[in-house]
Amino acid sequence: MKTRSFISYLSHALKSLVCLVLLCQFATNYVCAQSSQTTVIKAGKVIVGDGTTMNSASIIIEGDKISLIGATASIETPLGATVVDLPNHTVLPGLMDMHTHINSSDHDGGDMSVLREHGAHGAIYGVVNADKTLQAGFTTIRNAGALHYADVALRDLIDQGIVPGPRMYVAAASLGITGGHSDVNGWSHLIDIPGTGMVVDGAENLQKAVRTLVKFGADHIKIVATGGILSSGDAVDHPQYSDEELRAVVEEADRLGRKVIAHAHGAEGLKAAVRAGVASIEHGSLIDAEGIELMKEKGAFIVPTLLILDEIIEFGEEQGIPDYSIQKAIEMSGLRKKAMRKAYQEGVRFAFGTDASGNLHGRNAQEFKVMIETLGATPMQVIQNATSDAADLLGILDQAGTLEAGKWADIIAVPGNPLENITLLETVDFVMKAGQIYKHLDN
Repeated sequence: MKTRSFISYLSHALKSLVCLVLLCQFATNYVCAQSSQTTVIKAGKVIVGDGTTMNSASIIIEGDKISLIGATASIETPLGATVVDLPNHTVLPGLMDMHTHINSSDHDGGDMSVLREHGAHGAIYGVVNADKTLQAGFTTIRNAGALHYADVALRDLIDQGIVPGPRMYVAAASLGITGGHSDVNGWSHLIDIPGTGMVVDGAENLQKAVRTLVKFGADHIKIVATGGILSSGDAVDHPQYSDEELRAVVEEADRLGRKVIAHAHGAEGLKAAVRAGVASIEHGSLIDAEGIELMKEKGAFIVPTLLILDEIIEFGEEQGIPDYSIQKAIEMSGLRKKAMRKAYQEGVRFAFGTDASGNLHGRNAQEFKVMIETLGATPMQVIQNATSDAADLLGILDQAGTLEAGKWADIIAVPGNPLENITLLETVDFVMKAGQIYKHLDN
């Protein structure tokens, strides 16, 4: 009896031991799985994104979020975590470009590309340009117009992990008047040429257009409020939509939970768009004193896109940009510098944007130097324009724009200190988006 009891006891003990071993193995596997999703970045310097810095800091990333940031000396590295050691680098939030055309090549100024190319071309350009943009340290972009919903498709494929690229907030097609900046002008009326955006006139038609864009995936609505540089037959200082039409767009977008961004160079069209309630003015080149006060009152942003105008003047001819566009750029250049500097210095809110198209994709960070020179800004200010200010404009400041616990792990690193030399942001060595490393150059 005792022998049977012992054997029975031993049998139960062995079963318990097996269960315990299996449980320990499960726990070990679970801990390892958890640890494998933990990354620690040890940085020589951190620019937080809110105007502050830290020296010798560590950031712990769990999954796609930052879980802790603080002095390296006070943070213990979790067992099994991946460690990224960047003692000679400055770590920053992922940069944000608030005005791109990610699906565009624009080698001929854009107008005639609508006859030679279609949405499939835009989709392929977008895949190439998205990777260039992410590799350059821009982990978030706001796209300001694309045909055939190519930017919507690209955004979705990036979100699904099918192709690499930044987080994308997209407009799909811009809205413009007949004969305006989103139209193709100067050709025979016998030729039906599609616009470079969605050509829509009248408040009721614009309401329907907003609903259509939202239905097919637009995150925000772009409206063209004045003439532009690359379009034929219009003047940059002329308004292109009536007050009624502008209000119709903003009210309908607001009803559907979308912000409106407005292309505007000229002062009158800019002010009309701001009065209607747009979230941002794209370009803002000829803003006047009244416009400055109005934008401050409304809290609207300017997205300045400075570099591209200089490049149109310097390289436009070799890139196939029409003479009329180059002349528009030359005539506006001096006036723009005075107006934009005044707006910046007097407190209008600015967010970083490049109007990246053609070969500007991947060179987005060259805009920083031009902003400092044109606006009289400091390196810290322009970095904030591309991080926390941009996130605020997008409405995602609670999730991005600064390096804080609980926010997305969108993080980049550059060698040296960009507060001393802003061009260092053009040489990004490390890129992380949502906790995943996309670039890590060991120096």
